[in-house]
Amino acid sequence: MLDLDTREWVLTNGLGSFASGTVSDVRTRTYHGWLFTATNPPSGRTLLFSHLEASLEVLGSVVALGTNFWGNGQIEPTGYELLRSFDISPVPKWTWGQDNWQLTRQLVMPYGWEESSEWGQGEQGEISNAPCPMPHAPCPMPNAPGQFCHRILIHYRYEGSHTAILRLRLLIAERDFHHQQTAGPKLQFSQMLGQQQVCLQAINSGRFGIPWHLRWTQGNYQPDAVWYWHYGLPEETKRGLGDKEDLYSPGYLIVTLQPGDAVTLEAQVGFPDLTLSVLTDKTFAEAVEAEQDRLSQIFGWGERGRNQFKIQNSKFKIKELLPPAHSPLSQQLLKASDQFIVYRASIAGPTVIAGYHWFNDWGRDTLIALPGLALVPQRFDLAKGVLRTFGHYCRYGLIPNAFPDVNGEPIYNSIDAALWWIETLGLYLEATQDWNFLAEQFPVIQQIYKAFVGGTHFNIQVDATDGLVSWDARGVALTWMDVVIGSHPVTPRYGKPVEINALWYSALCWLSQWAERLSQLEYGEPVRLTKQAQRYAQQAQHVKTSLQKFWNPQLGYLYDTIEPDDRRNFQIRPNAVLALSLHHCGFSEQQGCQILDLATASLLTPYGLRSLDPGDPEYKGKYQGNQEQRDRAYHQGTVWAWLIGPYIRAWQRFYPQRSLPFDWQPLRDHFLFDACLGSISEIFDGDSPHTPRGAIAQAWSVAEVIRHIK
Repeated sequence: MLDLDTREWVLTNGLGSFASGTVSDVRTRTYHGWLFTATNPPSGRTLLFSHLEASLEVLGSVVALGTNFWGNGQIEPTGYELLRSFDISPVPKWTWGQDNWQLTRQLVMPYGWEESSEWGQGEQGEISNAPCPMPHAPCPMPNAPGQFCHRILIHYRYEGSHTAILRLRLLIAERDFHHQQTAGPKLQFSQMLGQQQVCLQAINSGRFGIPWHLRWTQGNYQPDAVWYWHYGLPEETKRGLGDKEDLYSPGYLIVTLQPGDAVTLEAQVGFPDLTLSVLTDKTFAEAVEAEQDRLSQIFGWGERGRNQFKIQNSKFKIKELLPPAHSPLSQQLLKASDQFIVYRASIAGPTVIAGYHWFNDWGRDTLIALPGLALVPQRFDLAKGVLRTFGHYCRYGLIPNAFPDVNGEPIYNSIDAALWWIETLGLYLEATQDWNFLAEQFPVIQQIYKAFVGGTHFNIQVDATDGLVSWDARGVALTWMDVVIGSHPVTPRYGKPVEINALWYSALCWLSQWAERLSQLEYGEPVRLTKQAQRYAQQAQHVKTSLQKFWNPQLGYLYDTIEPDDRRNFQIRPNAVLALSLHHCGFSEQQGCQILDLATASLLTPYGLRSLDPGDPEYKGKYQGNQEQRDRAYHQGTVWAWLIGPYIRAWQRFYPQRSLPFDWQPLRDHFLFDACLGSISEIFDGDSPHTPRGAIAQAWSVAEVIRHIK
């Protein structure tokens, strides 16, 4: 047990499908498996293919290479004891071995959507259906608005001094990615054998499931239907969730391997297609190369990156390889960033998965992450496509915080998504000088402005006396501190939150600049635009003056909220730092320095900012326990990695001549060697040693590091 390395890896395909597991190849979560397919990209994620349970026979001796937790607490078999090394780059690679043999296994999930120059956008912002870019023909998804590929390739290679027999038993399922599968008489699986392939489909209560097929380059398949009951999922046990799983095995593949031989398998959604290219051992290498080429084209890399780091020996101590000159840490971060960019079928456009494994796309998260994911790497077409899509769905002056998976209206339960849309649009325009796009989106900008001033859902409205934005709606949480238990927000922030009004001030500054710019470029009526620019500027000045209501001179910090009854919340939270970090800042140099000094002392950790001062009576230093316990700790001291970006931007504004009081090394090490290898966790414990928690790979965590790490 002590030798089990349960750090994780994740592969994605740009459509919401993913594969994930651990270094020791043991499944510890509901979200571990080799093919979670997004039936309605990027949603409807369904586990079809869990894994292959492998054993190897050499000279009559059979060794099991798998490792499983079971519901009774046992670990059996213990194939991890034969695991000699694990590499994460360019694709996950395991090597098992003994004195006279060695077996390697690699996995690659080919990209499933071809990105055009502007994600296929036409004049009206529509997204055209692009073909699957892979060389083995597309696999159509039922009811999908185009042709997508959802597949994974598995490649085994044997080295040794004698002939070996590799047995690969299929473990499969059909269940929502949030829930476990349970065997029962209503759940059955059909299989249809073909030439070096088998087609599989679940039948649940008489309803047919998603068809998919597995094919292989060599070997003999033996149907042998059996259920494996009560796999244990210890990470779910820790989270107080369902922690047992039944998996079905329709049969197994037997492959005789001579030294140097390989076998490649491909699992792909859809019925078998007779026009598919013949599967060969070269197919795997071609898929890896195609992914490397795709990333090289996106990010302008001169050559494909090679292995960056390696985990070696039976204890899995890390040995860092010297990175080649063409592949620095930033290249690995950009590769990680691309995993979050996905195509959403319901809006026919690009969006951002907030995190893996369990998040969908969220408006707020997408807009905060977009500068790091798209502007820094100069993926301007991507940024424009996301901004255009969100602008298209602006309603009531609000930008959606979530899109529906099927037909229906988006969810508009955020006060700040619209303001983040304006802030991110401003950063895009600063980077591109794309004034045609500004002119196109200006009606949306004005819609947001008028709604906030005149009032919209959730009693969101500008206070006519001080110009500040206020809201008051019970049972919801509209800011990023958004946990609600039952109908009670854990951190209620009714009234006037500080970062919302800092965003409002920055938005008014942007509006004034943009109206003036459009008048100079003769978009619309110059005289009317000039008057608008003046009115926006006057309102911005009014708001700047009113922002002083948030200043707490005794503490040298900003009140977190001004409540509807005008009481002030004086808790030390990172929202004050957010208020200092925006493109337009309404606070003085003296105030900014005092705020940063207190935030540095109370909130800064090696992995980001705490969400609450440890000295606060409501502080919770560990994010653990069941769902309610974790929800109550989510914004009450938990460290958020994404907040390091706003902290750095605020520091650089108010302390431009002073060194940043933050050591990047712990976060670098976390990215390379901890939790999810090659990504950054959502959150960390507020208390030392700041154990990583939450989603193992989070978009805005990666994005904010990209914006600032050197």
